[in-house]
Amino acid sequence: MTLDARFQLRVQRYGWDKAADHYEQFWQTQLAPAQARLLELAALKRGERVIEVACGTGLVTFPAARAVGPGGNVLATDISEVMVTRLKETADQQGLPNIATKRADAEALGVPEASFDVALCALGLMYVPDPFAAIREMHRALKPGGRAVVAIWGARSSCGWAEIFSIVDHFVQSEVCPMFFQLGGGDALRMAMTQGGFNDVVLERIATTLNYESGDDACGAVFAGGPVALAYSRFDDASRDAAHREYLDSIAEWKHGEGYQVPGEFVVASGTT
Repeated sequence: MTLDARFQLRVQRYGWDKAADHYEQFWQTQLAPAQARLLELAALKRGERVIEVACGTGLVTFPAARAVGPGGNVLATDISEVMVTRLKETADQQGLPNIATKRADAEALGVPEASFDVALCALGLMYVPDPFAAIREMHRALKPGGRAVVAIWGARSSCGWAEIFSIVDHFVQSEVCPMFFQLGGGDALRMAMTQGGFNDVVLERIATTLNYESGDDACGAVFAGGPVALAYSRFDDASRDAAHREYLDSIAEWKHGEGYQVPGEFVVASGTT
């Protein structure tokens, strides 16, 4: 692994640890269209074994666990120790013993070959230093005839919030998510999954709108609840105020009253082994 890749893994691991407190507050509703479509395409069956990559707080994990039932199971993996710890605590509270958790990098899941029926990755692949290795790793983990469904953010030109990364780098040279949009445009995700060994890859685009009731909500989502949370935690008050102003300026064309309606796009792809 290169020095840059190791640095990105640290940025992502500790960034998502920081974001865990705010993630569902700001993103549960906004990400629901992509997550719902991912689960529809997965068509989970009772008794199946599922591995989830970049599980976060479990917004996909819990419906997946209920779909496969007590005879099936879900292994939820994430780079963030805080995320997987909280997910497991919630699973225990909800009486879902068929959920197991593991802190793992997407490129190295540390599971036996051909041991799962389905692999899911909902809006996590963009943050992986080597997403192509992560796709190959999902393929490795699946049994012959297994299924994978991946959802990511779409083309940069279709995501009105996209300036957040360059804005953060004005204040802290963190190089957060330098390749975030590399698979979102054109046919890139389909090609990546095909090159990763998947067959019959089908790709869909979903237009969406991120609705925020106020500028504070819009800033909270991108700064505190997402991948730039680690860099943001290092800002002083003046830098935070300046970054907020710069970001709100970048989405000003989508201001409606006191709130914002910011366009976005998801890409969802499925394939088989």
